[in-house]
Amino acid sequence: MTTRLPMYRQIAHAIRDKISTGIYKVGETLPTEAQLREEFSVSRVTIRQALKLLIEQEELESIQGSGTYVKESKINYNIYQQSSFAEKWAHLQGVTHSDVLAFEVQAASLTMAEHLEIHEGERVFYIKRVRFLDETAITVEETWMPTAIFPDLSYQVMQGSKYDYIEKQKKMVIDRSEQEIMPVLPPSDVAALLGINPTEPVIEKRTRGYLENDTIFEYSRNYFTTNNYKFTLTSKRQRAKTSYSI
Repeated sequence: MTTRLPMYRQIAHAIRDKISTGIYKVGETLPTEAQLREEFSVSRVTIRQALKLLIEQEELESIQGSGTYVKESKINYNIYQQSSFAEKWAHLQGVTHSDVLAFEVQAASLTMAEHLEIHEGERVFYIKRVRFLDETAITVEETWMPTAIFPDLSYQVMQGSKYDYIEKQKKMVIDRSEQEIMPVLPPSDVAALLGINPTEPVIEKRTRGYLENDTIFEYSRNYFTTNNYKFTLTSKRQRAKTSYSI
């Protein structure tokens, strides 16, 4: 049996959808209460309940005498969905770009060889990038990729989308990733690149990416500012097995 959501929650969902699709843009005012009442054919009380819910959830901001505005929200980082940096921020309709700080070939250390499941000393690309949304630094990324898989990888490629290069140019299929997430104090260079205090914790995400044939194509470390990302996980309790006596 499906429970019908209260009308104010249905309206809140509808407003949220318009924000996510860019109809209501960050920093812009929402239609007035009167306009929303007319659009949804409900009472003023219902509209105010919907707006109150979104304000309390920090998706909207009400400014006395000015109106209700769309707040710049944190991106909900879906760990279960393999997506590129640009895809994660597409809902805000900003321009994403990367500053490549390092692009070099290294001999894989014993630890890196373990991460990439290759032999120690094999050649790997090391790339360090700062990822931007418009002019705001969002994350610092370090990536290691085997040169044997990507012999034509270039500095220019890494200024754009790594996933576009793999899927569109190399015609490879990215299957999944294994990720570890932990709060850490940022290295001093990371704090400087993100424009934060070195005593301010960040989120470190370590990732191993797999192609469809189970080949590991990358190992990466990302540092995220906590004011830009939120991580939402859904867990399901395993049902206890029923034992029977005969």
